[in-house]
Amino acid sequence: MSGETNRPSSDDLTSATTDGQADVAGASAVSQLDRKSLFREYAEAIVVAMLLAFAIRVFVVQAFKIPSGSMIPTLLIGDHILVSKLSYGIQWPSQCKFQAAFPPVNCYASQALIEFGKPQRGDVIVFRFPEGEEKDFIKRIVGGPGDTVQLRNKAVVVNGTVLDDKLFTQRIDPGIIDGTINPRDNFGPVTVPEGAYFVMGDNRDQSLDSRFWGFVREEKIRGKAFRIYWSWSGQGQWTEWVRWDRFGKAIQ
Repeated sequence: MSGETNRPSSDDLTSATTDGQADVAGASAVSQLDRKSLFREYAEAIVVAMLLAFAIRVFVVQAFKIPSGSMIPTLLIGDHILVSKLSYGIQWPSQCKFQAAFPPVNCYASQALIEFGKPQRGDVIVFRFPEGEEKDFIKRIVGGPGDTVQLRNKAVVVNGTVLDDKLFTQRIDPGIIDGTINPRDNFGPVTVPEGAYFVMGDNRDQSLDSRFWGFVREEKIRGKAFRIYWSWSGQGQWTEWVRWDRFGKAIQ
């Protein structure tokens, strides 16, 4: 009788097994929660980083690469530049479309919420190409609203005064083209309308600009180029592929 009394009951054994299983299941659940929590933290960090990058790109600064020689000697092919979105004010994007890329929204214009100033003659700006707004162009402002712009045998004349642009331009073709054939060397005069700008490339003889396709509307300006942060030549000896002397150079 005493043996039967001291023998563990089947209920006690079943109870012990259930507790062990509960401990294992609890540990497994905690592990799964930890994994989900870690995944959630990473996902949230990625989303926040993407939102910050998008906000900086839209409202503060954006990087661009120079693909052509229309701004030589100021900008060379392979220069990577920074463009300030705050040079003229805080801008709110407009005419936006969704796309399957990053950023997920592409905006084709902007409206100033707070103005810091207007674009000035001599500013190097990035803007939506009037004849194909999927492209971004970079040129220098030659004339603003109300200015009269004309070219006389390559010389740029603004409001009756020849523009002194020798320090930042080049003209590599000594030939003069008649304005009735091509507007490259003889053009205008034209008066820049309100809310628009006349722009030209610094490589005067090899630039597709306002002489050929007209004015840039103010709402199409994306920002002012202000600095070169990287420059890649990829030509000559490998030691010359990177243009070290252009790092951090201000765009004037």
